[in-house]
Amino acid sequence: MKKLKINTPRLIIRSLKMSDLLEFHFYRSNPQVTKYQGSGVLTMAQAKMFIDEQVGKKFGQPGQWVQYGIENKQTEKIIGDCAIKLEQNDIRIAEIGITISHPEQQKGYAKETMLGILNFLFTINDFHRVKETVDVENIASIKLLESIGFKKEGHFVENIFFNGKWGSEYQYAMLRNEWESLYSKKLYL
Repeated sequence: MKKLKINTPRLIIRSLKMSDLLEFHFYRSNPQVTKYQGSGVLTMAQAKMFIDEQVGKKFGQPGQWVQYGIENKQTEKIIGDCAIKLEQNDIRIAEIGITISHPEQQKGYAKETMLGILNFLFTINDFHRVKETVDVENIASIKLLESIGFKKEGHFVENIFFNGKWGSEYQYAMLRNEWESLYSKKLYL
């Protein structure tokens, strides 16, 4: 297992650190940003505890979500975070998620982050599949996944009790061979 660090043209995807706390709390305390996340709005104390729990986690531990900061190379501040979880019973499969700060949305950062993560995962020998589960009302995330080439594989109706009501989700996925046919040359290397 190793520390993950992914470079894209504008971003560095790297481990969260306590110096990220103010930026992390800024967007994770916004109800519009956290609308579709299980953690919900975070207080400063919860944000600190969240980052503290991530310190020392490394990529490659089956069944464990690891959260990473998305750092803007120009400002050297985080503009969001993302998470990767390798399946407990098969580390050739991962689930991912991305959160972008509200002032930084609609600038292509989510897509750049997603492509960077996919490029990283699909360069691992024998890596097979990446999936993401998304709330059916999260139109921005759905459009992002479809623009990259993810395929909708499932529709789970009222499968999760979330924010005081039953919610429905879609599952999207991309296979290695789909990635290779869409993105034949390595990105950001």
